[in-house]
Amino acid sequence: MDPDFWLERWRTGQTRFNQPEPNPALVKYWPEIPAGHGTRVFVPLCGKTCDMLWLRDQHHHVIGNELSDLAVGAFFEENNLKPVLRRAGEFNVYETSGIEIWCGDFFALPAKATAGVTAGYDRASLVAFPPHAQPAYADKLAQLLPEGSDLFLITLDYDQSQMNGPPFSVPDQQVERLFRPAFEIAKREETEILDAEQRYRERGLTRLTSSVHWLHRRPSGKG
Repeated sequence: MDPDFWLERWRTGQTRFNQPEPNPALVKYWPEIPAGHGTRVFVPLCGKTCDMLWLRDQHHHVIGNELSDLAVGAFFEENNLKPVLRRAGEFNVYETSGIEIWCGDFFALPAKATAGVTAGYDRASLVAFPPHAQPAYADKLAQLLPEGSDLFLITLDYDQSQMNGPPFSVPDQQVERLFRPAFEIAKREETEILDAEQRYRERGLTRLTSSVHWLHRRPSGKG
């Protein structure tokens, strides 16, 4: 993923990947994640997603990571939240009740940022990376998620020859290649969504599916 590309997208307002309501799959399947009150939940490449508010409302403490200061500022402003700002190494950390966002490069995020996390949520992070960069993202995510934690992952699958990403296609086989042996993987749902995403039909797609995966972080050395 080219950082300048995404920073420019935020500068120019090209952020149609944001949703005005919590993701329906998150609302439907999150209760299967054994994450009780007070659980720390990691949301990589969080942007200004309202899913963070939904997770907070489930009594979780949300740890977000986002590259763009504009995105972070928009999240707090649009939701009438007043964060406290502190500096942690290379990162600006914005904190308010139940939510903290580490603003900076995902690949430089220190392990202390996700200490105590027991769950993660990825709706639009993995699919933001082109295929050649996805292994590095998956490896870093495995480093950040402690053993025994769970990851709620949503992917897209389409004929990559019909459209250039982002978002990029991540078929089930790619999920297996990327996350085993660090994670156990269970697929929960696959849904055809092209009729609801006409902009992708306009870009040339004839098929678009969204899949929900539940991953469990294995102890180190167990594959």
